Amino acid sequence: GPVAIITIDRPGARNALDHAAEAALAEAAERMARDDAIRIGVLTGANGTFCAGADLSEMAVKGSVYKAWAGADGPLSNRPAKPLIAAVEGYAVAGGLGVALWADMRVASESAVFGVFCRRFGVPMSDGTPTRLPRVVGQGRALDMLLTGRPIHADEALRIGLANRVVAQGKAFETALEMAHQIAAFPPLAMMADRQAALEAFDQPEPIALVNEAEGAYAAKTQEAQAGAARFAAG
Repeated sequence: GPVAIITIDRPGARNALDHAAEAALAEAAERMARDDAIRIGVLTGANGTFCAGADLSEMAVKGSVYKAWAGADGPLSNRPAKPLIAAVEGYAVAGGLGVALWADMRVASESAVFGVFCRRFGVPMSDGTPTRLPRVVGQGRALDMLLTGRPIHADEALRIGLANRVVAQGKAFETALEMAHQIAAFPPLAMMADRQAALEAFDQPEPIALVNEAEGAYAAKTQEAQAGAARFAAG
């Protein structure tokens, strides 16, 4: 239907991403963007783990240069063009945290653990986390996670806003899929305009952001809103 399902499946590495898997993840998001029948995606990990980060066995090869996941041309540099919900079971740590933050929302099971676990190995978070995490949880909480590398379990993730929902173990994907279908049923122009305004909210001064918000809403007002208002007025 209108929901794309993207699954990270590298069981030998707890779904850690090597270069090929990073590229495949970015390509999956691009395919979702190109398909007019798809309105939203759910990103999950196979076998009870979301993503354990970068595959450090690749980075450990002497002389190798591990390119940043986010930056000028990294696979996570740009947000997916359409909404994406991360369904998190088990670990979403190091680069896996960056992958979860790449999504719009995070549904976490009670087993979920987030954290900058690569802190202990001297590996920097060049996956978008230092930029995106403060926007989600605030600068103070982000610095706590980035500097200490401590684990953040599901209950704390919900409390600080890192997780949007916490559900029973094994239910993250089911819940995220249900949410995705609910969102996909809404008129798309208004939803996408509001999403874009929220994603850009911290990128410019408020007066400029408000102008952009109004301009972005114009198509929805002219193409969707009048019909929706008529339905509301009719009861």
